[in-house]
Amino acid sequence: MLRAVIAFFVVILVAALAWVWMTLTWSYSEGERAGYVQKLSRKGWLCKTWEGEIAMVTMPGAIPDRFEFSVRDEAVATKINAMAGQRVILSYAQHKFVPTSCFGETEYFVTDARVVGEQPTSLAPPVAPPLTAPVAAPTTAPTAPAR
Repeated sequence: MLRAVIAFFVVILVAALAWVWMTLTWSYSEGERAGYVQKLSRKGWLCKTWEGEIAMVTMPGAIPDRFEFSVRDEAVATKINAMAGQRVILSYAQHKFVPTSCFGETEYFVTDARVVGEQPTSLAPPVAPPLTAPVAAPTTAPTAPAR
């Protein structure tokens, strides 16, 4: 009887470990999101995780969408912190049904980050035309009236 109880708990433990491994290894979806990093902080009582959010602006004057994410890699979190204030592109993998928040509070795990190369024209400041010296029109000297 004791062996059956121990075998039952071993099977449950192995199944739980397999479930955690599967949810963290296989991603449901992958993609990229662009925006401005609003926050990135390391938080948690027992399991410290990097949690952040970016504001994705679609057009000037529109209410920005928020994208909340988790970062598991310390190097990626450092990279995102170094890009503060710039428009960034975050590459992520979505992992559904992760059984605990010790791996991250969201299901979106950021795997890489990079700065957007150019600003969209709608967000770029206006550009003044180059300063050039005015070209003077040719003038002729006034002639005195004939007498």
